[in-house]
Amino acid sequence: MTVLAFEIAATIRHDGQGGVADGLATGELTGAWIRANAPLVEQVLGGPRGFDASVIAVDDEVRERLVGVRRAVRSLFARAVSPAPPSKADAGRLLDPVTAVRMLNEAADGLGSAHLEWPDEGEPVVRWTGGASEPVGLLLGAVGRSGIDFLASPERLRLRACPAARCVKYFLQDDPRQTWCSPSCGNRERVNRHYQRKHAG
Repeated sequence: MTVLAFEIAATIRHDGQGGVADGLATGELTGAWIRANAPLVEQVLGGPRGFDASVIAVDDEVRERLVGVRRAVRSLFARAVSPAPPSKADAGRLLDPVTAVRMLNEAADGLGSAHLEWPDEGEPVVRWTGGASEPVGLLLGAVGRSGIDFLASPERLRLRACPAARCVKYFLQDDPRQTWCSPSCGNRERVNRHYQRKHAG
């Protein structure tokens, strides 16, 4: 199952050259992401709510609002994988948990649906509330609600940050022995370790 919150988190990825690429870096990239993920937005909305990705004019404000929700999602993903380290892309850029929860709740207000509460000592819970309308609010609300639904579900316990040297992804662990997000990350790490051992002296 594809989760909208994972899709927004995955817009931060390795660029293939040792750096990080941002899939929301420009209005054009953001618009492409919105159009590509419109079916997931509609899935979160759970029925006809008037969401039409084609009418969203992606300006700096829309892009920045979506980037803000992504930062909240990735910050809470980092909290969920703790005490293991967060994604390397997030180190030093994480929001404090209270701010991240508030931002996710504010995004979800676009749907008037769910609020996440995550006390310092305890499990996340969802509290339901009241209403929303225009496409940008529906988009942000769907991303927020997707994050809330995921973080308040048992699936959260399977969340991991890939420890591969060049990877910045979060993934769901399918097996307790699974270390990396994909076989390719595992292969790269094994090759790197072999190279390091071979050239260590």
